[in-house]
Amino acid sequence: MQNVLACVDNNRGAFVTQLKELLRIPSISTDPERAGDVRRAAQWMAAHFASMGLRAQIFDTPRHPLVYAEWLGAQGKPTVLFYGHFDVQPVDPIAEWKSDPFEPIERDGNLYGRGTSDDKGQMFTHVKAVESWFKAAGAPPVNVKFLIEGEEEIGSPNLPAWLEAHRDLLACDVIVISDTSQFGPGLPSVCTGLRGIAAFEIHVRTGSSDLHSGSFGGAVPNAIEVLTRIVAALHTPDGAVDVPGFYDDVQEPSASELASWAALPLTDEQFRETAGTLGLHGEPGRTTLERVWARPTLEIIGIGGGYQGEGHKGVVPARAFAKCSARLVPGMDPARVVECVRRRVMSLVPTGAEVEFKSGHGTPAVSIPTDSKWVAASARALETGFGRKPVFIREGGSISIVTRFVGQYGIPCLLLGFGQPDDRIHGPNEKLSLADFHSGVRTSAALLAELASA
Repeated sequence: MQNVLACVDNNRGAFVTQLKELLRIPSISTDPERAGDVRRAAQWMAAHFASMGLRAQIFDTPRHPLVYAEWLGAQGKPTVLFYGHFDVQPVDPIAEWKSDPFEPIERDGNLYGRGTSDDKGQMFTHVKAVESWFKAAGAPPVNVKFLIEGEEEIGSPNLPAWLEAHRDLLACDVIVISDTSQFGPGLPSVCTGLRGIAAFEIHVRTGSSDLHSGSFGGAVPNAIEVLTRIVAALHTPDGAVDVPGFYDDVQEPSASELASWAALPLTDEQFRETAGTLGLHGEPGRTTLERVWARPTLEIIGIGGGYQGEGHKGVVPARAFAKCSARLVPGMDPARVVECVRRRVMSLVPTGAEVEFKSGHGTPAVSIPTDSKWVAASARALETGFGRKPVFIREGGSISIVTRFVGQYGIPCLLLGFGQPDDRIHGPNEKLSLADFHSGVRTSAALLAELASA
């Protein structure tokens, strides 16, 4: 094991150089004009796996390809599957980048560029860990598989069908995913829960077309006013969700979990500064970490209607809409939550207005048992990689494929994020700490040894 870690340490510069090659490929999955670049990233990954001695294959889907690679030479040992993605978000607004998003640059101990943290850099830690085992020990101590896709940033629309068609390739003992964050600098973390999501839209119609506000204003209903009254009524003034049945199935975190969160080094002011907001707001009687990790939310994520152009146009809008999403915690069913909200919305529709309620995508929350042998192995590996014991956290976001792995296929997952909360994923000047990247490779190398004995 020490030879493997020494190999990691001796090759840290080469690993960063190779990562930069991958980062230079503008594999933006949502942009049809970048489809060729997404494929080029898949080809780069497949060739890289093959050069390491893995059997690699590119699978085409209706939109973008994915890469599967495996080495199954550790007879009688566990099989570990690493999941990640090589597609990235768009780079707009480009003017806010301090350097070319697809020409990675090292600055102040960080590597800047699109995909550094989400998810090329984090995913690559595991690739380099497996390679280090081949170089220093001849082979990894466990069987390894990689499933690296090119559609995660557009919701992985074709991955579920691929998984169903290739259940034999999915077979493994545990899945490792690094697409989350540490709690903070110097605080390696094991993520034991993700919130789910339920999306919906509210469309209001009060007439066949917008009307002249001078001729009709004050005598006909205004669609925007109707809509805003409805969405405002979905919360109480103090921040709780005002929807009957919304909280009925919420599972509370354990007392030990709450105690561990309370011990984490975070103040409300630090959280506010990280968020860049003027203040904090949320469900009363709950701490900030409870609100983002263990409590459900209902957010108005977009709203529109009426005139949106330059200058003034005197109209009474006939149509308005709101896009919404609820973040869910363990125990909550997305369909039931959406139905509760639909009933509440329809009860608020006034005379003279019609409302269409549209349900969207949904996925339940994920809870990972903290007492499993896999989690224990990951905690020991993080201590080896980062030089200190990890903290146990949850994350407020959703990763739908984790829900499928855990809920549908019953495969344990380890969520080991090596990024930081301020890595600006999806925004300008995305970065990844070079020290965290290196510690991530060391952690992954140690994890393979720990899982072999688990």
